[in-house]
Amino acid sequence: MSAKRSIFEEVSDPAKTPSAQPGAIDRGRGKGRAAMRLWLMLLFALVVVMIAVGGLTRLTDSGLSITEWRPLTGAIPPLNAADWQSEFAKYREIDEFRIQNQWMTLADFKVIYWWEWGHRQLGRVIGLVWALGFVWFALRRQIPAGWTGRLVLLGALGGAQGAIGWWMVASGVTQGEGMTDVASYRLATHLGLAFVILGFIAWYVFLLGRSERDLMQARRIREKRQFGLATGLLHFAFLQILIGALVAGIDAGRSYTDWPTMGGQWFPASALILEPVWRNFFESPGLVQFVHRVVGYAVLAFGVVVWLRGRRSAHARTRAAFGAAMLALLAQVVLGIVTVIYGAPWYIAIAHQFLAVVLWVLILRARFLSAYPVSTSIKGARA
Repeated sequence: MSAKRSIFEEVSDPAKTPSAQPGAIDRGRGKGRAAMRLWLMLLFALVVVMIAVGGLTRLTDSGLSITEWRPLTGAIPPLNAADWQSEFAKYREIDEFRIQNQWMTLADFKVIYWWEWGHRQLGRVIGLVWALGFVWFALRRQIPAGWTGRLVLLGALGGAQGAIGWWMVASGVTQGEGMTDVASYRLATHLGLAFVILGFIAWYVFLLGRSERDLMQARRIREKRQFGLATGLLHFAFLQILIGALVAGIDAGRSYTDWPTMGGQWFPASALILEPVWRNFFESPGLVQFVHRVVGYAVLAFGVVVWLRGRRSAHARTRAAFGAAMLALLAQVVLGIVTVIYGAPWYIAIAHQFLAVVLWVLILRARFLSAYPVSTSIKGARA
């Protein structure tokens, strides 16, 4: 029979009691986070360059210079005079050349060819950087728990973007249909997906800049109101980006160059000239530019509301993030007006597109800091 024990006796030996281990939440998950973040930042930079090159390809009317989609062999450009003549002959068969560019010589064709080839080649480079990085981290077992699906998603979206890019180009590679540009709605789909990919990468970079323990603590003080408003502004800005792509797709930015009126009127006279009526929302330069302007004013008004609410955040970093987004929004509106007044020259138009990228990321950052606020007790956190 066991000996009687005092009710004041220690139940367990303190020396045998396991002590709390700091960093247990991050154990097994922190390996490779910093390296993976750098890899994603490289992908982010490449996608930004890709958007800029794509914009310049559109502004220089180079997008239809390569009339075939060859994902692998297309990486090799023409290497001799016969190859160049073959590519030029294919281009001379499509409507863009027959209607718009009959003046072109082989030398002129080479200029637009290199723009489109560079755009496609950059897409291949991005795919290769993603694949090499993913395999590297997977083989070294440095992908944090729960991140494999996120990284696969980026690769899948990138592959889909390549297919959509050809779907877009194919709409303009026509014979006898009178098409001299790609379909504007396909261009909008292509650009929209580029911003979606950029948004995912930016969000992942923000997440990897903080430890799992930090994120778990920050989630408890999430500011739901600011987060919801930032999400709404993000969606609103995305809509405006898509409409901007429609403007670019039909060169609507050059149709009316006065502001705030359009052709001396508040509603352009040529807005509803096409039949059926729904076509005007995609193909009428007057109506498409009008919609772009009106939605821009609405985004600005809603942005002010979001900024004012963001200023009420209890966290300095969050307040600053909303302030930065508001400054970018104001700059984008002003630059949009300048783009219209000067007839959308390529250097102003591409700056307008690039600032859209900056605005997109700054809204995302404000949204992220609303979801994962940085309080003064959390040291060394980055977003």
